[in-house]
Amino acid sequence: MRVRALLAALSCLPLSVWAQNASQDISVPEVVIDPGGVGPESLKAIYGAVGAITRLAEDQDLDEISRLRRRAHAATLSALQTQGYYDPVVTLEVGEDFEGETWDIIIEPGEQTRVKSVNIDFSGQITEPEFSVRLEGIRKNWSLNEGDLFLNKDWSDAKSTLLQSVKSKDFYYARFAHTKATVTADLNIADLDLAVRSGPRVRMGELHTTGLKRVPEKLVQRYVKYTEGEPYDQDKLDEWQQALQSTTFFRGAFVTLEENSDSEVITEDDEVVLPVLVRVTEAPARRFTGALGVDSDHGPRLELLYRQNIVFNQPVWTETGLGVDKNRQRFFSDVHFPPTYKGFQNSAGVLYEHEDIEGLKQTRAAVGLKSRYQFKTKTRADYETQWSLMGVWSESQVKGEREAWRGTSVEAVWQVLRRNVDNKYDPREGNLFDVDLGVSYPLGGGRKTLYRAGLRAQQWIPLGKDDVIMLRGEVGKVWPNTDRIPMGFGYRTGGARSVRGYKYYSLGRARGEAVVGAPTLAVLSAEYQHFFNSIYGMSVFVDVGDAGDSFKDLKPHWGYGVGAAVRTPAGPFYMDVAYGQKTRDIRLHFSLGIAF
Repeated sequence: MRVRALLAALSCLPLSVWAQNASQDISVPEVVIDPGGVGPESLKAIYGAVGAITRLAEDQDLDEISRLRRRAHAATLSALQTQGYYDPVVTLEVGEDFEGETWDIIIEPGEQTRVKSVNIDFSGQITEPEFSVRLEGIRKNWSLNEGDLFLNKDWSDAKSTLLQSVKSKDFYYARFAHTKATVTADLNIADLDLAVRSGPRVRMGELHTTGLKRVPEKLVQRYVKYTEGEPYDQDKLDEWQQALQSTTFFRGAFVTLEENSDSEVITEDDEVVLPVLVRVTEAPARRFTGALGVDSDHGPRLELLYRQNIVFNQPVWTETGLGVDKNRQRFFSDVHFPPTYKGFQNSAGVLYEHEDIEGLKQTRAAVGLKSRYQFKTKTRADYETQWSLMGVWSESQVKGEREAWRGTSVEAVWQVLRRNVDNKYDPREGNLFDVDLGVSYPLGGGRKTLYRAGLRAQQWIPLGKDDVIMLRGEVGKVWPNTDRIPMGFGYRTGGARSVRGYKYYSLGRARGEAVVGAPTLAVLSAEYQHFFNSIYGMSVFVDVGDAGDSFKDLKPHWGYGVGAAVRTPAGPFYMDVAYGQKTRDIRLHFSLGIAF
C-alpha cells in the first residue's frame, strides 16, 4: 500500500512543486515518493534531486517531459547512492488526476553498503623512519573504517582530512596518487584504496613582504617569528596571519609559502626551501568619525573621534575623542601599541571628564596605562579581560555645600567579561557575566584606601522564534564606608539602563541637595519581549533597585512599564514608558543616534 508521505518520521515524503502560472495543458507534475523505509537524510537527498527536475517541467512539450521522467528516475538512483544504497530498485509510474500528470516514485532501497576493507599507502619522504610515529597516528585517525556505512559525504570528508593531515606540516606538496572506492553492489560492500604522495619535505626560507607603504616592516617581523630552515607548518602560517589581521594597521593580511620563486632552494637531502610570503593591504592612515544622538537621560549629544595610524614612522596608533551633552563633557587621547604576539592590547593615555548630575558636580583628570586581552574557547563563550593603572585628580562639589573637596589617588581596576550569546549585538539566547575589582589609594592624608567589587549578569531565554525573556542583575560594594567616594568609584542608579521610571542617577546617597555616589548597589530587572516580525516588537518589564550605605539600608524602588523595540543594522533601538512607584512619575526612556 502506497503512503503519501507527510513526515520523514512516518517514513514517507511528499514532494509537490507547483507553478503559480502553469499552463492548463502541461503543468508541473505532482510527485509522490514511497520511500520504502529509507531514513530522513536519504529522503532529504531524494527530495532535493527530484525537486530540481520537476521545476523544469512547466511549459515543456511531451518529448521533453518524457526525458525529464528519465532524469527524475536517474536522479533518485544517484541520490540513493550518495546515502549508501547501491543496489536499489526504483520505479516511476506516470498517472493523471484532475490537476494534471502525477509521478509516483516507488523505492525498494535494499541494504546500505558498508566498508569491507581500507588500504592506505604512502610514498615520498614521509615514509622515512623519523615520521613513523606520525604515519601511525594518521592511519589511526582515518575516520571511515571497516563496518562503517559507505556514504559519499563521509568518504569525501575522510579523504580531505587524510590529505590535510599530511599536507599541513612538512609536506606542502602532498597530493593523492589515487583514491578508489570499489563497490560490489549485490554484496553491499565497498573496498577503499588510497595512495598519498608526500613529495619532498619543505622548510621555510627567507621572509618576503609586499604591500607595505607607511607601516614599517618591523611590525610584520614582530608577529612572523621563525628561524630560516624550520619545517613548514600551516598552523604557524595561520597563526601569523590572524595576528596581523587583528591589528588596526591592515585591512587584510595573507601569509603563505611563495611557490615558483627564484629563492626556492633544493638541499642536499632533496628537501625544498620556500620563502614565506606576507601580502598585506594597509588600512587608511587617518580616520575621522562622529555621531549625533539624543536620549532621555542626557538630551542631545555630540561625539567625535580621530584615529591616526603610524606616528613618527612607529607602529603605534593614536585615538583622540570628544563627547559632549548637557550633563557630561569628556575628552581623551590614547596611544595604542601593537598587540603582543600573544594578543595583549596595551595603551597609554590621558582623560578629562566633567559631569553635573542630580546636584553633584564632579571633575576628574587622569593619566595611566591599560591592557586588554580577548580570547575564545572551543565553545561559543568568549572572554575579555582588562586592567588599568591610573594617577587621578578629582574634585566634587555638592549642591548646598560651600566647599568642594579634592583629592589625588592611584587607581587600579581589573575587569573580566564572559559572553556566551547567539548574537553579540542582538542576543536572543545565552548569558553574560561581568566582574570588576578596584582599589583607590589616596596620595595625601585624611582619606582611606577604598576597595570595590561589582558583578553584572544578564540572561536571555528564548520562547519560540518571536519571544524572549531577559533577566538582568547588578550588585556592587565599596568598603570601608566613607562619605567621600571619588568619581567613578561609588554607585548611583536610575534611568534607561538600570531602574526605569526614575531620573538618571537619582537613586543613591542623599547629601545636601544632591544625590552622591553610595558604597552599595543592587538592581534586578525582568523583561518579556515579543516581535511581530523581523523588525518591530514590544516589551513589558519590571525593574527594582537602589543604591545606599549598606545592603540592609537599601529601599526597593520599583519601576514598571511597556516598550517598543526596533531592530536596526546597528543593533536594537528601544523606547520605554515606565512608572516609578516611589515617585509616582511616568517617564519616557529612549536613545537614538546617527553616525557620520
